[in-house]
Amino acid sequence: MNKGLALWFAVSSMALITLCAILINESAWLALGVGIVAVLNIGWGFITKARIQRKTGTAQPRQEKPLV
Repeated sequence: MNKGLALWFAVSSMALITLCAILINESAWLALGVGIVAVLNIGWGFITKARIQRKTGTAQPRQEKPLV
């Protein structure tokens, strides 16, 4: 993921979380809604990162850990 896109997801997630914290005082329903949107935004960032890595072939292969 390029730096601009990573910055976008970081700043937008922080803005949504901050808005959620402010809205807790005003309305629990609005705070809950914004909180859900914030979690979805964070998840969308991880999904976008994984898709870009898979598309460019830079994804790290998983290594299995021994059970012992």
